[in-house]
Amino acid sequence: MKILRLIKSNVPNTITCLNLLSGCIATVFALHYDAIYGSLRGYELAFIFIGAATLFDFCDGLAARLLHAYSELGKELDSLSDLVSFGLAPAMLIYSAMSVNGAGWIAYLAFIVTIFGALRLAKFNIDDRQTSSFIGLPIPSNAIFWIGWIAWINQHGYPGSLVMVLLILALSLLMTSRMRMFSLKVKTLDWRSNVRRYALLLGAVLFLIVEGLSGFAWSIVLYIVLSATARKNEQY
Repeated sequence: MKILRLIKSNVPNTITCLNLLSGCIATVFALHYDAIYGSLRGYELAFIFIGAATLFDFCDGLAARLLHAYSELGKELDSLSDLVSFGLAPAMLIYSAMSVNGAGWIAYLAFIVTIFGALRLAKFNIDDRQTSSFIGLPIPSNAIFWIGWIAWINQHGYPGSLVMVLLILALSLLMTSRMRMFSLKVKTLDWRSNVRRYALLLGAVLFLIVEGLSGFAWSIVLYIVLSATARKNEQY
């Protein structure tokens, strides 16, 4: 029984470690941005492993709730894993995309995303107001935006280093802003309570159908707009 309890208590942490591993692998592939691996390029494999990290990030919390296996260790491990998967890996994608397009030393500004991601996670860990909604852009949403934006670059062309730097600063500041942003957790299927969630879901599906992977970037833009236009007293 003791062994079973030990296994049960460590299931969420094991899933979190898979999140971390996925982020590490994504970072390596992002560094080899244009290298070809079979039918995929390095940046595309980085997309896949950041996506896997996102899935594991969702599943570790779900497993903790289902197994009642919460722990302070798990909370800290989750933040450290998220910083690699959603802070460092996207920054490396941005750095590589800028470097291959001749940005030079300016490409190092990509790591502002990592720094502000760390600040966002640290603030989240000491803020008990973010149980049913978020204050500032969640760091996984930051990663999803950059997957979409790097895909957009490869579809439509490099927009210039100035645009990239402005986006880096905007997303970084949003992560540490005081903007209230709704969670995707659904407590009831009532339409009025979930109108913004349904609007985001519908918008994301349409963006992905029309734009492909770059639709992820526009989905996060829609998420930001829907959150920014919510009334102060609106219940999430």
